[in-house]
Amino acid sequence: MKITDIDIHRVTLQYDEARAYELRRYPDLTQRTIYVVHTDSGLTGLGESDGVEKQEVLDRYIGSNPFDWVGDETSLGLGTAMYDLMGKAAGVPVYKLFGQKHRSWVPVAAWTVSTHPDRMARAVQAYAEQGHTWMKFHLSPFENVIDQTEAMQKVAPKGFKLHFDFTMHGTEDHMPGLLDKLSQYEIAGCFEDPLPGEDIDGYIELRQRSRLPIVLHHFPTRATYEIFRRPADAYMLGHSRIGEAVRKAGLFAASESPFMLQNTGSDITRAMTVHMMAAFPSANFHFVNATTEVSSERFITEPLNPINGFIRVPEQPGLGVALDMKEVERLAQVEPMAAPKFMIVCKYDNGTALYTRPDPENPNFMVRPDWSRVLMPMSFVAPLKTEYWDDDGSADFDAMMARVERDGAVLEPRASQGDREGLTDGA
Repeated sequence: MKITDIDIHRVTLQYDEARAYELRRYPDLTQRTIYVVHTDSGLTGLGESDGVEKQEVLDRYIGSNPFDWVGDETSLGLGTAMYDLMGKAAGVPVYKLFGQKHRSWVPVAAWTVSTHPDRMARAVQAYAEQGHTWMKFHLSPFENVIDQTEAMQKVAPKGFKLHFDFTMHGTEDHMPGLLDKLSQYEIAGCFEDPLPGEDIDGYIELRQRSRLPIVLHHFPTRATYEIFRRPADAYMLGHSRIGEAVRKAGLFAASESPFMLQNTGSDITRAMTVHMMAAFPSANFHFVNATTEVSSERFITEPLNPINGFIRVPEQPGLGVALDMKEVERLAQVEPMAAPKFMIVCKYDNGTALYTRPDPENPNFMVRPDWSRVLMPMSFVAPLKTEYWDDDGSADFDAMMARVERDGAVLEPRASQGDREGLTDGA
């Protein structure tokens, strides 16, 4: 069996309408690349990625046998297609290509961005209705996490949990104290990356002090030596290529360490993630795909949806999913959404107001504004309420945006603010 051709379909998904308002203010997750790999035997394999692989990478696969790519470390998207082909050729589901099946149902978490407390509560309600029992989100110092947590707990069904992602800290908060405060809420579930990744000693101490699981994502030595020091309760592999994930899965199994995969993508990525986690011995922590959860559109014929927080492992040969080509063709014609031009307006309880805007040089500005070095030290629990001021064409907006673009941020006391127009809370 030889690979003869690779069809590439670039598609644009749409955000779920109820959460598009906040999602559009973060890096775009709607652009996906679908690979349909053809062989001289008539079999086709499916893969998926965010960008498009370079031609020189595609050429490495053309003319090869899919079984040449066992443990692929060249491309996660094309490697997925290779495993789909291998499973179909052997007549077995993909998980059997990794080893024995350790679980028939794989835990999954929903994902969203940090935004205003009332909109966070809406996300919890929507995901609970979809069959999720966990929701992950990155904290932002532009929102008060206590206000968010209380709003979400009010609407969450019993047993629904939050996966707090601190994106390696970045604020002035005393982390042990903050984790202890959040742990008091019934909805709190686990804490990811509450410290810089290289601070293994800090993680060891924090794990001993925390009442809830600590999850480590960013490893100083690429999830190798540090694992045996037990710095966390569970571990995350983000966007790892297949061969690397297989090696790390063996290490996690040897140390009896729970872990999960976080491979951003839609339905094809979700299917591959489910197969891998079914076969990896200690992969019993909830995985995340992100795009699948925030999109209102699906491009496979029988989507893998959660039931009570779990997804059933497909038993058909290969990945067990098939493209809806009519939907793929339709999505290929959809124009990407333009990113809104807006400012972030934080109103502190003492009357002070902070005006800033996303830094085009820092795609993680909404969660790590300190990486831009244009703001003051910030906190996840500052007494503030945030609004998004969308470009309304007003002179006030233009004047303030000019100041923000010049200085990076504007901090005004109550007496200087006046009654500004054009602010919106997105409700």
